[in-house]
Amino acid sequence: MTEPADDADAAAAAASAAAEAARRRRLAEVFGDVLPEGSSDEPRPTGRDDRWYEENRPPHHGG
Repeated sequence: MTEPADDADAAAAAASAAAEAARRRRLAEVFGDVLPEGSSDEPRPTGRDDRWYEENRPPHHGG
């Protein structure tokens, strides 16, 4: 059997989580997705090593 205090703590935690989720939903409705998951300067995994990029470097990018 659970203690009444434990039930109250669980209920308070659930209410807090629900309030936080509602706040995030409202912010998303107003501002949208402010920050993308990744930026354009982050490396993308391609499975290629640096040698491939060096071999395929355009001449105007230096030798």
